[in-house]
Amino acid sequence: MTVHDHGPDGDHQRPAHVSEQTVEALGSLSKALETTERARGHLYSFHQLTGSADFELDRAVRLLRAAGHDAWADRVQREILGRNVIPGHWTFQIVEAYNATYYRPFGELEAEARQELADGRDHLYEATLKERRRTTGH
Repeated sequence: MTVHDHGPDGDHQRPAHVSEQTVEALGSLSKALETTERARGHLYSFHQLTGSADFELDRAVRLLRAAGHDAWADRVQREILGRNVIPGHWTFQIVEAYNATYYRPFGELEAEARQELADGRDHLYEATLKERRRTTGH
């Protein structure tokens, strides 16, 4: 990557027809999408942690039986093990629904907006901030 002392590289220069307000609006849209990316990561954490907990229940059931608590082992196995996390859904179904219903359409819309309004250029807002805030010569 080349060091630029006089403005952003070509991929991050604001096209002449793009206003500062458009750059700011697209930056806000991008920031919202980035927040959604983080939310999606937490959703995958929820999915994996819930799955790990469910597999740990196998061990709990085994240990309860070994300790002579068959009634408790049966109850854990019957009431919690493999249970839906919301009616009719395991966590993978929640992830799939989120991706299909919200995440992918949001990402597609953001990309279309950048393409139409800023010739597909990404991070114009951040590139502007970089130029305003960076230490000269670094």
